[in-house]
Amino acid sequence: MTAVLFDFSGTLFRIESTESWLRAVLAEASLALPEPELTAAARALEAAGALPGGPHPRRVPDELAEVWRSRDRSAELHRAAYTGLSRQVELPDPALHDALYDRHRTPAAWAPYPDAAEVLAALRERGIAIGVVSNIGWDLRPVFREHGLDAYVDTYVLSYEHGVQKPHPRLFETACAALGSAPQDTLMVGDEPRADGGAAALGCGVYFVDHLPVSERPDGLRPVLQLVG
Repeated sequence: MTAVLFDFSGTLFRIESTESWLRAVLAEASLALPEPELTAAARALEAAGALPGGPHPRRVPDELAEVWRSRDRSAELHRAAYTGLSRQVELPDPALHDALYDRHRTPAAWAPYPDAAEVLAALRERGIAIGVVSNIGWDLRPVFREHGLDAYVDTYVLSYEHGVQKPHPRLFETACAALGSAPQDTLMVGDEPRADGGAAALGCGVYFVDHLPVSERPDGLRPVLQLVG
């Protein structure tokens, strides 16, 4: 292998819990909810799938179905999809729905998996080119910079910047071209078989990790080092 492509959410980084997300936004707005109400609201937001990078919605309302399917193709669609889901839950101030969306785009809302820096550094030492290929509606580069991982990444291919989303082959083709690596010499690492598995259609190798909380997956990325040889 001459290059490794990584997904972002659930692969290299994990979003904070829904409760932490809600607490941070309420604190920023100087609002307080009784603990039972806060817990209930966090559970409702989680069930709605309102937290990008968190659990998928249990049910997507009919009026959001189309925007949900294409949410990662543009910044506007991404915001509309997730704030639309959030608005299924009553909160003490309607402005909190946009504030929640804005919070999830901050580096503070994300944590790298424990072995992410180690694996990226080891790949760099071996001369392996590294790309990030993500279905997303906003610029994740500041998250990598804030957590000290940007120096290891040679290229970012983000769905909203290209108007298509994984498993569309264009994203993987663009990443391979940017890294100067043939697909058959490239490994894609992700957590969603349908989306990230699209790289296999080009001839890339594919390796899947479990989308688990950071504390529950201390070394899920380390097998990548054996796979690249």
